[in-house]
Amino acid sequence: MNIDLMRKVDYLAGIPLCFVATLLVRTASLLAGQSNSPPKNVLFIELSEMGSTILADPAMRKMRRVANAELYFLIFRSNAASLRLLDTVPDGNVFTIREDNFIHLALDSLRFLIWARGRRIDTVIDLELFSRYSALLTGLSGAVRRIGFHAFNDEGLYRGDMLTHRVAYNPHLHIAKNFIALVNAVLAGKTELPFSKTLIDDSEISLARARVDPSAIGQMRGRIRNAYAPYDETRHRIVLINPNASDLLPQRRWMPERFVAVMRALLADDEKLLVLITGSPQEREQAAHLQRQVGEERCVNFAGCHALHELPALYQIAELMLTNDSGPGHFSAVTGLRTFVLFGPETPLLYGSLGNSTPIYAGLACSPCVSATNHRKTPCTDNVCLQVITPEAVLQQLRRALAENRPQQP
Repeated sequence: MNIDLMRKVDYLAGIPLCFVATLLVRTASLLAGQSNSPPKNVLFIELSEMGSTILADPAMRKMRRVANAELYFLIFRSNAASLRLLDTVPDGNVFTIREDNFIHLALDSLRFLIWARGRRIDTVIDLELFSRYSALLTGLSGAVRRIGFHAFNDEGLYRGDMLTHRVAYNPHLHIAKNFIALVNAVLAGKTELPFSKTLIDDSEISLARARVDPSAIGQMRGRIRNAYAPYDETRHRIVLINPNASDLLPQRRWMPERFVAVMRALLADDEKLLVLITGSPQEREQAAHLQRQVGEERCVNFAGCHALHELPALYQIAELMLTNDSGPGHFSAVTGLRTFVLFGPETPLLYGSLGNSTPIYAGLACSPCVSATNHRKTPCTDNVCLQVITPEAVLQQLRRALAENRPQQP
């Protein structure tokens, strides 16, 4: 579904619906009274960003560890595979909503409200940044505890008042710590205004590592060999290039010709280097276009050659990855892969990967230009913040990393 259309509907229909839902939820809460029972069945809502499922994982694990709660998750169907990278939430506890058209969206939303009551969800944690749609799902879920970010005195972010625990979103704190703050609000022994008056240490946002079966690595090597017959695991060093970014924010894309320049230079540096261009099946044609521009057989179109949940096996094989600020920059964090992430419209201070990652960021005065206050929509059509990052500057960092990893000569 068109992203701009979804944002418009979220605004035009979301505001009156949130107002009406607030009245319904308040009335229901008065009739039901308050519950002091501990959280048992906790639902997290993160619909539209696959990378955020990784950034939210430390918060989910804390919820399970401290409260011994059963975890559930609500997400758009097209993004659900990202939850399988760490398997923190069992597949049977994940509810997906089809977002391909409004009929499916409406039907699945109604199905969710029935599903939530059937699972006796008592606590909902809305991870979305001021989405009215997720606020409606949270408020109408039937949960006695509803936690999310509240606008307080910020203008233009109205999404009703259906939360029992209103948490202040901190725009100066990494989003993973903001997610921890939501969990801390659930675990707080008293009411706070606003939640959460806690200190969150860096150690709280460390990620678990994905478990990769040796057979999965063997299968992935076979797929690489299918794409490039001369591949020799004892000889070739693999570099991954991810030139794609979500349609939610196309301004995050570094220029294709600069990826081409980087790939050509790396391949010229080392005859043992093998470059794999990664991406989804829908991005295979774009990857083929870049491959043709590079014009070297050791540049391989690997887009669509694997499922998303198989990425950890690929990341175990590779030496490093260069990527736009998108899902793969976070997916690689569940492994030890050294990753270089190009930032522009967003800042690594808030959205940096939690893994073995190095941000490449110019830090212009206009950047970041997307935030919670503008629903991550920018008027910019000229992403100078990425244009000022040159291939030479990127190559300097990649070459240094490859030299550090270079096998010792016998």
